Amino acid sequence: MSSDQDHWKNLLRLAQDEVSRVVEALPDDLRRHAMEVPVTYESHPSEALLGDGWDPDLLGMFVGDPVGEANASGLPLQILLFLENLWDFAEEDIELFVEEVRITYVHEFGHYLGLDEEELEERGLL
Repeated sequence: MSSDQDHWKNLLRLAQDEVSRVVEALPDDLRRHAMEVPVTYESHPSEALLGDGWDPDLLGMFVGDPVGEANASGLPLQILLFLENLWDFAEEDIELFVEEVRITYVHEFGHYLGLDEEELEERGLL
């Protein structure tokens, strides 16, 4: 196995573990909602996202409609976390990487809930 594969597996394990910790720590009503939104882990935004004008340094993204809204967009719910971008943003520091995974996941989950940064902070999520 190459060191690139080892690196990716390590980032993926760290990110999945942190997202699991965040979800488990949520109040029951929010945990139920979190379980509805799959998390997809990618290294970087896809060419399609970049072609749509998204920043190549994007850390995460919520796709779909906020909770309580009809599926107007027709898009499947998901939270995308871009692990190599998060790793670069954390300047290759494991503790900062894990913290940024948490912050980015909560931020994107907040989009699903229809909450902004201030509301997330008021609820003690950020």
